[in-house]
Amino acid sequence: MNKIIIGCLSILMLVIFASSCKKEVLPKPASQLRLDYPVAKYATFSNHCPFQFDINDDAIIKEDKNCGFSITYPKMKATIYITYKTVNNNIDALLRDAQKLTYEHVIKADDILEQPFINKNQKVYGMFYRVDGNAATNSQFYATDSVKHFVTGSVYFYAKPNYDSVMPAASYVRNDMQRLMETLKWK
Repeated sequence: MNKIIIGCLSILMLVIFASSCKKEVLPKPASQLRLDYPVAKYATFSNHCPFQFDINDDAIIKEDKNCGFSITYPKMKATIYITYKTVNNNIDALLRDAQKLTYEHVIKADDILEQPFINKNQKVYGMFYRVDGNAATNSQFYATDSVKHFVTGSVYFYAKPNYDSVMPAASYVRNDMQRLMETLKWK
């Protein structure tokens, strides 16, 4: 009887030991989506409006009314909206409106960084705003010659504002928008 019990226990121990020698199963690490965008190539955009600027070849530009433009990035679901206004002794009101538009996003923004812009050769003066956080727009600017011309620009994504998700695309479009502002010339 003891030999039967010892035999059964031996077989049971062998089965347990053999089944426990499998490789340890480890969960796979979470993968991250990598978004690579092509290197931007720029060309000067000019038409009948009193200003010109450089634009990314991958963007689609469409003229709206009164020399306003929509610059669309279909792959990124983003659009830069450009508006133009003439200055008629109302530069203070135009500046106040442009700054007010930016600071309306302060509720959702983590930070708003201001970067002044001065190009004395082309007589272009302005401000570039970088809005960090889950705001509707992450970049805005205004540019003027303080006498005749006033241009504003802002970028919007067609997605729920989630800064972490749109950050690669937002950085790409922000660089294009900054290039647009820095190459702005009055005619």
